[in-house]
Amino acid sequence: MNALRIGLVSDTHNLLRPEVLDFLRGADHIVHGGDICGEAVLAALRELAPLTVVRGNNDRGAWAEPLPWEDTVRFGEVAVHVVHDVQDLLLPEGVRVVVTGHSHKPKVEEKDGVLYVNPGSAGPRRFKLPISAGELRIAGGEVTAHLVQF
Repeated sequence: MNALRIGLVSDTHNLLRPEVLDFLRGADHIVHGGDICGEAVLAALRELAPLTVVRGNNDRGAWAEPLPWEDTVRFGEVAVHVVHDVQDLLLPEGVRVVVTGHSHKPKVEEKDGVLYVNPGSAGPRRFKLPISAGELRIAGGEVTAHLVQF
């Protein structure tokens, strides 16, 4: 069975770096954890793969209003819940992975059978935090997360 490759990106703040686009190219699906800050980012990502996106605290204006504050997408046996700020998480039953953003701090952590992934910020550098993105590899009910710094 071939593993699905799910690209993870967050906090682009209206900046899509070429190296991040190159990393996401070839993904079966892309998940954006919010703070997109512009329609052009979504259009560029949709050219690469199907896209699941949630609204972040900096996503304002008519273009952002239709975006959900949280969403759950299923990849075969694996349910992935997306919310911008982990502090706003109300964990739905049966979710295996939670993808967040907001903190700009890349992190992968497993708690109580749930994999929490923050791909960090792919947009403008904030303080000394890295520029990063990530991916999930899903095969059947198995899922692994990998983060990449640019």
